[in-house]
Amino acid sequence: MDAAITHWINSFAGHNAFVDQAMIAITQAGVPFIVLVVVLQWWSRENRQHLRHVAICAGLAFLLGLAINQGILLFLHRVRPYDAGVSNLLIAKSADWSFPSDHATASMSVAMAFALQRLPRRALAFFAMAFLICLSRIYVGTHYVTDVLGGAATGIVAAIVVRALYRENSKFDRFAKSIL
Repeated sequence: MDAAITHWINSFAGHNAFVDQAMIAITQAGVPFIVLVVVLQWWSRENRQHLRHVAICAGLAFLLGLAINQGILLFLHRVRPYDAGVSNLLIAKSADWSFPSDHATASMSVAMAFALQRLPRRALAFFAMAFLICLSRIYVGTHYVTDVLGGAATGIVAAIVVRALYRENSKFDRFAKSIL
């Protein structure tokens, strides 16, 4: 079923040059764009100290999620869908294994970090960006659906761990906000 859904989503690739270019742009620039938007939260005029805390939480969740992925990649070696003949690739080949998707982890960790800090409008915007990034990774042929779901789960877990361990107005939080 995973391969069938992946193939179905990827089957739309190559039929509309505008959509193809948009998906390629999202897959290549989506995560850097999310990082930029998080960084820009630092200079927000409203609720500045809380948003700075959330920006740090998002960054920590981002890093923790990607670290977890590296651990997973030591044990799971899933072939990319384009190497298995499931998808047609629109971008350059990746050098690592397919599961889990780092793009999904990175984008979902940030979205979840904002959601856990009760910033619903910002969280919704980040979830929309994360969804587009996840979809683009399947569309361009570099990931299976379950790679993206696994990456999203890793990002969510990372954000929950950071939320549980890194408290607002703690000594470490005040220190982190003062040096950045």
